[in-house]
Amino acid sequence: MFGLTDRNWFSLAVACYGVGALYSVLLWRRGFRRDDWVLYSLLAVGALTHTSAMFLRGFSIDRCPINNLFEASMFISWTIVASFLVLGTWQRLRFLGAFASPLLFALGVFALFPMLDERGPKPAFVHGWESLHAALILLAYGAFGLSALAALMYLSQEHNLKFDKTRAVLSLLPPIQRLEKVTTALLWAGFGLLTAGLIVGAWWLQQQQGYFLSGDPKVVWSLAVWSAYLILLILHWRPLAGGRRFAYGVIGVFAFVLLTFWSTNLPSAIHNP
Repeated sequence: MFGLTDRNWFSLAVACYGVGALYSVLLWRRGFRRDDWVLYSLLAVGALTHTSAMFLRGFSIDRCPINNLFEASMFISWTIVASFLVLGTWQRLRFLGAFASPLLFALGVFALFPMLDERGPKPAFVHGWESLHAALILLAYGAFGLSALAALMYLSQEHNLKFDKTRAVLSLLPPIQRLEKVTTALLWAGFGLLTAGLIVGAWWLQQQQGYFLSGDPKVVWSLAVWSAYLILLILHWRPLAGGRRFAYGVIGVFAFVLLTFWSTNLPSAIHNP
């Protein structure tokens, strides 16, 4: 594609995210409530080049590109920007881009370290069910990532309201009630995608191995993540955990996902046959 490699296309995407991160500073200074197409457009251009990188890598290995840390980081950041572009069609949710772009830039810079892109032998082609399973799971992580960003904004505004009401007004962040609703809605969307992905994965495992559950490290980890988000949603729905505790829980669980995703994938015999 125009003589560029998948890493070239991804580097262009990271550059767009970097410009978006710099532009976000202006939004932080003038407020988040106004409709801003500039940042949305920057992230859309980045998403296009990012998608090109994903397709090139996927076609080169004949499977969903999540086989090393570079590919996994690239895919997770793609799910975040893709989720934002869908949500950003609603003006009231476009403020998330000001927090998403720095995260996307940081993930992109991390992914581009050469030692993270270690390629093994080209795997045999697998049918679409495994790729569908991976896509649903990683799209769920994208929704969880945006939910964590909204929760971070909630904590920032909650702190301003508690200690400096004037600063809370001048910051022009979205109302705290709206931030909590956005956080919860994104969490439900991610939980639905994660549940669907696990069901597809269990069905595929039943077809391939004759059982739908195992003690594989990645399977155990995935069920633990699913359970953690289910507990968060139940506690918030009851409601036994709202406001600040709920926001900290959303951020904490997503941080756990980011820190342990790859370390649990490496020893998995199912995901690394």
